[in-house]
Parts: sequence; structure tokens; C-alpha cells
Amino acid sequence: MANNRKSKKKIFIFSGIGAVLVVLAILVFLGSKRESVIAVQTEKTSLRTLTQIVTASGKIQPEMQVMISPEVSGEIIALPVKEGQKVVKGDLLMKIKPDTYLARRDQMEAAMNSAKANMERSLSEYNRSEDLYAKGLISDAELEASGTLYQVNKAQHEQAQAALNQAIEDLNKTTVYSPMEGTVSQLNSEQGERVLGTQQFQGTQVMTIADLSRMEARVDVDENDVVLVSLGDTARIEADAYRDKELTGVVSEIAKTATTKGLGTQQEVTNFEVKIRVLDKELELLPGMSVTVDIETETRSNVLSVPIQSVTTRFPDDANKKEEKESDEGEDRQGPPRRKNKKENKPLEVVFVIEDERAMMVPVKRGISDDSHVEILEGVDEGAEIVSGSYRAINRDLEDGSKVRIEEESTASARRRDKKDR
Repeated sequence: MANNRKSKKKIFIFSGIGAVLVVLAILVFLGSKRESVIAVQTEKTSLRTLTQIVTASGKIQPEMQVMISPEVSGEIIALPVKEGQKVVKGDLLMKIKPDTYLARRDQMEAAMNSAKANMERSLSEYNRSEDLYAKGLISDAELEASGTLYQVNKAQHEQAQAALNQAIEDLNKTTVYSPMEGTVSQLNSEQGERVLGTQQFQGTQVMTIADLSRMEARVDVDENDVVLVSLGDTARIEADAYRDKELTGVVSEIAKTATTKGLGTQQEVTNFEVKIRVLDKELELLPGMSVTVDIETETRSNVLSVPIQSVTTRFPDDANKKEEKESDEGEDRQGPPRRKNKKENKPLEVVFVIEDERAMMVPVKRGISDDSHVEILEGVDEGAEIVSGSYRAINRDLEDGSKVRIEEESTASARRRDKKDR
């Protein structure tokens, strides 16, 4: 009797557990069928002025600078300038020990005088031979020999004169003068040091003279952005040394040849050097200072715009893919397969427009953009309410027709959450 009661009790317990499990399963099933609601922030499209920016980094350099290397080799016996010293055109920069060049000049001068004497003597002999020939006292051969000797001595004199001129020029090159007004921005050698000349070698770069009153920023611009930059574009320059100051510049030169770093590797980068003349003079900029430059490449007024984060990409929806698949299968049965166009697999640029508490995916065509907004050329009208956040909702969660709940969120918290979602 006791055993029967225990058996019935177990049956009731297990039946209750089973009923609870069934109820839970039903609730889970119904919950999975319930449409999820995605929390978003929105903003209405509006007209505004946009300025497209190309950002690049580089160094400050003088517009005009000259590397000073001696043309002759030897020991520096005079170096009257110091780094940072201002000079004017014609100031003495350095003097190379001239002893060797003085000796060579004297040697060439003696050789030239000897050759000149020989030439003058042979000229007199030739003139006398012409007189004798006119009187019939010498033959044609003797006259010709006298003329040939004169021509040989004349050529030797000219060669000796040229060698003397070269020796004098080399001697003059032992003294180096400033070719321009500026500042000794770099001094690499000291008095007593032996340097190489540039006549036969690369030469020793002793110093650099720069005009520090005219500076420029030389920045590397990515190959995809350089096509947007034009001569005369305005630029905003920020030097690392003056964080709280912004300088104004103008694009003065754009390289036509690229520089490539990391060639053949995954880190390969192709850039073009862009020179920007600094217009502001109130700050002391020194060669080699690091700068970041924002080049304003284009400005458009009263253009339809949306927040830059609102534009995302999506591939064609599943329905379109299904239709394409069925079409391909039909063609397989009836004939050769259809060749797919690459454009069919290209993602679309879209925004999500709010309609009746749902986010509708709308393809758009973009124009220029600034730091916060992007121009919309096609796809939406002014005043349309589009999704502007969060980052996760726009780039991951939302699909065409997703049910949404619009919520307010402070800018600071939105940025923190977007950063976390990334």
C-alpha cells in the first residue's frame, strides 16, 4: 500500500516537471517568433556647407636652401661662420688650404710662358720663310714645314693657356662665398677637417644655407587623395611644437612622381609629395619640425547632407540573391550558365530612413564630405529622418524593414558606446 502511494507521488512529480518543460519550450518558441526592436538615434537630412578635407603629415622645410660643398678638395683653414648665423650674398663661408693649387698655378703659368715663346719664335720663322719663298730662295716643302711648326706651337700655347686658366679657377675655388642671403641652418664640418671636392667625387656637404623667412610644409599625400588636391588650395597647418596655434598655407607644388615605401610587401604605400607655402610669419618655424596639414580641396554650399556615420554598405538582400540563384538554375537546365556581372556582387552604399517605426534601407550616391557630414547626391530628400546611431545598429544590426525604437542619447555616451562596439 505504501509502495503504491510512493509510485503515484513520483508520477505526479515527473508529470509536473514535464508540464513545466513544455510550457518553457512554448514560451521560447513564441519568444523566438517575436520581432526584435532595435534602439537607434536619428537625425533629419538638412542643407549645409561642406568643405572636403585631405589630411597629411610631413616636415617643415625652407622654400629656398643651398647645400654648400667645396668644388676642390683639401683642408679647411678658415671657417668663420657658426650654425644659426645669418649671412648675406658674398660673405666668406670657408677657405681651403691653397698651397697645392698655388703650386699648380705657378707650374701652369711657366708652361704657358714657354709655349708662348715657342709660338712667337715659330711665327717669326714662318714670316721669314714666306719672304724667302717669295724671292724663290726656298722650296714649297720648306715653307710648309715652317708653317706646320708654327701651327703646332700655337696649339701647344693654347693648351698651356687653358691649363693655366683651369689652375687659376681651382685656386679661386679654395675660397667659398655665400651664394644667397640666409641663415646657416646646418654646419657639418670644422676647421682643420679635410673635405672632398665635387669635381670628381660626390663632395663633402659642409653646411646648409637656408632662407628661413620663407618656409613650406612638405607632406606625403596618399595616391587616392592627391587627385583631389589642386594648386592654390588653402591649407590649415598645425606644428607639433605649437599645438595651440594654427597656421594658414597654400598648395604651391604637387609632385608628378610617386614615392613608394615597403615595395612588394603588405605595408606598401604610394604617396605624392605636396608642398604648402606657409603664409603666416608670426611663429618661428625651424627646418625639420613635424606638422599635420588639412588641405581644403573643395567647398560646396547648401548641399543635402547626413551624418557621415549614417552611410554604410550592404550587399543585395536575400530575396534578390534567391531570384538570381533560381534564374541561374533555370539557365543551367536550358543552356550555358549566365556570366555574372561583377557589379552584381558590389556592396551598395545605403542609409536607413525611418518610416512607421521601421528602418527602410535606401541606396544613396555620395558627394564630398567633411569631418562630420557627407553630401547626398541621390537617394533621399531634405527633411527625411535617417538613422545616425549607434555604430553597431547601422553597420551590423539593421536590415531593410527592421523595427526600431528611437531613443535620445548624449553625444559623449554615444561616442563611448560606438567606440566599444567597434
